[in-house]
Amino acid sequence: MSNIDLIRMAFKNLFRRKLRTILTTLGVVIGSAAIITMLSLGIGLKESYMKEIEMMGSLNIINVDNYGYIYNDMGYSGNKSVKLDDKVIKQIENWEGVEAVTPLMDVSVKCISGKYVSYLSLIGIRPETMEAFGFEVEEGRLLTSQDKLDIVFGKYVGNSFYNPKSRMNYMYYDGSSPVDLMHDKFTISFDMSYGEKVPDGEQNKRPPKVYKIHSVGLLKESMSEKDYNAYINIDSLKSLVAENNRRGGDNGQTMLGSTQQGYSRAMVKVKDIKNVMKIQDKIKEMGFGAYSIADILESVQKTTNSLQAILGGIAAVSMLVAAIGIGNTMVMSIYERTREIGVMKVLGASISDIRRLFLLEAGIIGLFGGVVGFLFSLGVSYLLNTVGLSFMNFMGPVTEGSRISVIPLWLALYTILFATMIGILSGFYPARRAMKLSAIEAIKME
Repeated sequence: MSNIDLIRMAFKNLFRRKLRTILTTLGVVIGSAAIITMLSLGIGLKESYMKEIEMMGSLNIINVDNYGYIYNDMGYSGNKSVKLDDKVIKQIENWEGVEAVTPLMDVSVKCISGKYVSYLSLIGIRPETMEAFGFEVEEGRLLTSQDKLDIVFGKYVGNSFYNPKSRMNYMYYDGSSPVDLMHDKFTISFDMSYGEKVPDGEQNKRPPKVYKIHSVGLLKESMSEKDYNAYINIDSLKSLVAENNRRGGDNGQTMLGSTQQGYSRAMVKVKDIKNVMKIQDKIKEMGFGAYSIADILESVQKTTNSLQAILGGIAAVSMLVAAIGIGNTMVMSIYERTREIGVMKVLGASISDIRRLFLLEAGIIGLFGGVVGFLFSLGVSYLLNTVGLSFMNFMGPVTEGSRISVIPLWLALYTILFATMIGILSGFYPARRAMKLSAIEAIKME
């Protein structure tokens, strides 16, 4: 028999018993829809987690500190003195897979603009690495290696300025700013009492050293610490700290410079996210603390993968029930078509033709059930992403662009293929029984 004859006969046999075929196919529809819907919930949850993690910063950036823990096969043990200095920075910079490295130098200063003052977190950074580490300006430009007392302000630094002489002595946390970060004049000092009334008994104190700074850029909102810090060329900041220490420090306090104790922290940009954990472990082996958002990502991936396996396992039970239904339908079909099978054999149909016919009928049930199940799951996914998401928004804010259910193309194709294979496998036993029927005995049966 030709393939066309087999396909025509298979559809004819299925349509001859419409109700049984529909009920059997319905089981596959439910199983396929359950698998796609359950797994889509896990994929949607994973996607939402990924969006939230990406908002926290780049997945390719490793933060390094000089806590000085010894790292070995047993984990962290003890403590040793390590120095995160230019030598170490250069060493990491030369590693394969590293795109950029910058030390960070954190200093607190008092910043003045007219009648307004602010306690400013001033961070020294290598200007040439700012773009690599995701710094983007809303106005102006980023730092260059030629900048000295030039500053790039975070988006919301201006909110921290206040008038110390005003009765309404508060910081502008409502989003407004009393200063224009790009165009106003600013001065800074390491003396934290600078710009405010000097308490009695300290009038004869040495006047603080004041530096005029110039704003060259305002960063875009990043929903991170960048929004609340100011950035300066790290070499210039080193010079300022060294000068302050030579003067004995304002208020009699000296500051630890990078030349004595090393940098407090650094950032490492990795070219490929796949190498982040490898480079992070190498940094830990050197005795430094190292962490990245990839740590969170790895934990989230393990959790979501476990959840997807559980949801997929639950849905697979319904597909198992559907497989039993297909097998039962095909076995019943053999009993009802025993005489027909005998006639086919007498007329010259081979054993392989009989087997192919029954497997084809079972496969068609699985294929149609998988396709209809996929279409049904699309409807369920749409309802979850509209009605369900609206309800979640009512209960509390969700991440922009989040979806409860996500059905990628590969999931749909794999599920349809899986349903078809389940149908074919379920038809093997009935096909073998049909093959073993004696043509003479089959014809005699009423």
